[in-house]
Amino acid sequence: MVEKFILILKNQDLRKKILFVLAMLALFRVSAAIPVPGVDPERLRSFIEGNQFFGLLNVFSGGVLDNLSLAMLGVGPYITGSIIMQLLTMIFPRLKEMYQEEGEAGRRRFNQYSRLLTVPLALLQSYGLLVILVRQEVLQPLSLYGFAGNMIIATAGTVFLMWIGELISEKGIGNGISLLIFAGIVAGLPTSIRQAIFGFEASQAPAYLAFLLVALIVIVGVVLIGEAQRNIPIQYAKRIRGNRVYGGVSTHLPLRINQAGVIPIIFAVSIILFPGLIGSFLAGAANPVLKSVSNFLIQMFNNQLLYGIVYFVMVFVFTYFYTAVTFDPQAISDNIQKQGGFVLGIRPGRQTAEFLYRILNRITLVGALFLGAIAVLPLIVQSAFSISALTIGGTSLLIAVSVVLETVKQIQAQLVMYEYE
Repeated sequence: MVEKFILILKNQDLRKKILFVLAMLALFRVSAAIPVPGVDPERLRSFIEGNQFFGLLNVFSGGVLDNLSLAMLGVGPYITGSIIMQLLTMIFPRLKEMYQEEGEAGRRRFNQYSRLLTVPLALLQSYGLLVILVRQEVLQPLSLYGFAGNMIIATAGTVFLMWIGELISEKGIGNGISLLIFAGIVAGLPTSIRQAIFGFEASQAPAYLAFLLVALIVIVGVVLIGEAQRNIPIQYAKRIRGNRVYGGVSTHLPLRINQAGVIPIIFAVSIILFPGLIGSFLAGAANPVLKSVSNFLIQMFNNQLLYGIVYFVMVFVFTYFYTAVTFDPQAISDNIQKQGGFVLGIRPGRQTAEFLYRILNRITLVGALFLGAIAVLPLIVQSAFSISALTIGGTSLLIAVSVVLETVKQIQAQLVMYEYE
């Protein structure tokens, strides 16, 4: 590890890329520290701490709700827009063809549609958030001009963070959006540790030990499952061109146990947040029907058993969904056949695609069960020891470890490329 760190310092191009990423993350934290006018900091802090929904929203927005900053929505609308576009690929074959078959140009156009969808989603979410905060007296009452101005500021902040994320991704040092979420999680660690130290009581020692054990299990599990893969042996036939013989080599096709990474967790939480948001939005409604709907949604979200079951199922489903979108066994089979290769013991073409599909389903089952179990494990510990911070801490830890693994892999790939050159 020390040798690789020295190689990074010696390589000017790679060093510039890493420094650029760090500068962008610092810029993100600066934007997260500038509050909008008219905020009561104490009311905001107590409101977020006492509301599980907004606590989770704060984590997945990168910690920008702590002081209701200019980028108060974080990257949430962009994540929601990406989810909607991914779902639409299952409905409209043209979008699926654009994403999977048109190469890099098609994916760029697909991502552009996700960015355009982010703007109306950010306007809608900012309006709902502002209404909730005004009703909770976190914000001073706003005029029509005040609502419009804050909505524009929040939308511009989301677009700004989306732009920063895209710049980071272009450098090839990790996924930009994931790194922004990671930066928000890491920025909140000193405060969480300080609160845990000063609020420690001897009676809570078993709870803290249980949380440390859960954290260790999450870290070890994420590393093991993240690195695990199933190797499919591939044999390439010999081809004679002129006086030369090509091919005739044996290799393997690596299928990762967890093809989707941390994306299913982010997708699942983004969807789960909507019932709580709607319930909080309708909380101040005068209509008794809307009031009852609001109470039902809030109670449903606060029911830990129901929340855990829905969370597990959604993570499980999104793992299969995202794997199906990003990995096409038929396309892989066609590419292998075009290059003169075949899976040992399997006929090229349709039978190879069916074989890859069957293997992918089996290993994805393991990955989906693992992600679902890791996601609800902190909920189980929380219900046993009654510490509300464990849920957010466990989810944050899962995201942080996955993002670190992904970023380290990309940096190692960059080092291998420079060493090869």
